[in-house]
Amino acid sequence: MQIRELKIPDSYEITPKQFGDDRGVFLEWYRFDKLAEVVGHPIDLRQANTSVSKRGVVRGIHFADVPLGQAKYVTATHGAVLDYVIDIRVGSPTYGQWDTVLLDDTDRRAIYIAEGLGHAFVALTDDATVSYLVTDTFNAEREHGIDPLDSEIGLVFPAEAGEPLLSPKDTEAPSLSQAASAGLLPTWDDMRAYYASLDGKTV
Repeated sequence: MQIRELKIPDSYEITPKQFGDDRGVFLEWYRFDKLAEVVGHPIDLRQANTSVSKRGVVRGIHFADVPLGQAKYVTATHGAVLDYVIDIRVGSPTYGQWDTVLLDDTDRRAIYIAEGLGHAFVALTDDATVSYLVTDTFNAEREHGIDPLDSEIGLVFPAEAGEPLLSPKDTEAPSLSQAASAGLLPTWDDMRAYYASLDGKTV
């Protein structure tokens, strides 16, 4: 597999090698050792999630308190989504910026998103099925959201997605500035120290 760091530090695009024949296709969609080589430590997976969305559904922007936070390894097993990683770490050189990876059942890419980063996606097809491997179990009290339509962040949704469909929870989420003012966001320095602790390093 090929692993490429995205514009947002601590996020990666993973492109697997596919082996096809007249029976179908085989691929390794997750390899802990290959990912650990670039991330700096093995990923301690604690929960697996699957969502199915119709075209236009937007899920996110979501993030969890650190520690432990929720690093995510995400792929689409059916259909297609455009997946977004958003830097919400106050003080980061890319704070408020974002990058994307197309996840679909053709190239079968995945995206890795470290703890402390925001995550969202928009479904480009009906029955878009997304599976996530995450590093902590769900804890509603430690989960937060940011409005995916926040103009300060400026996520751009492809025309093929149609009209964005959001849950009430995501629609009512604060803007990036409001979340920062409320003290909900992680800081760049704290997250660098946290990643170093996972790597077994000191800062």
